[in-house]
Amino acid sequence: MANKEERFQVKGEDIVRKVKEIIKEGNARRIIIENEKGERVMEFPVTVGVVGVVLAPILAAIGVIAALATNATIIVEKKK
Repeated sequence: MANKEERFQVKGEDIVRKVKEIIKEGNARRIIIENEKGERVMEFPVTVGVVGVVLAPILAAIGVIAALATNATIIVEKKK
């Protein structure tokens, strides 16, 4: 079964907020973050087990990326 892909263009300061929103929706399979040059800077699977303690270091890393990026693209692979 193929996965559906959604893309969001966001400013650096909005990356963490958007990723949290995507995870909260609950239908994402994988999240990929690309910088303004289109290079993948982070990619992680979103599973039912990715909550709380496991999610904290991921969000911290995303925060670092957000501090360094002016614009980014968040690619969300969703379950179809």
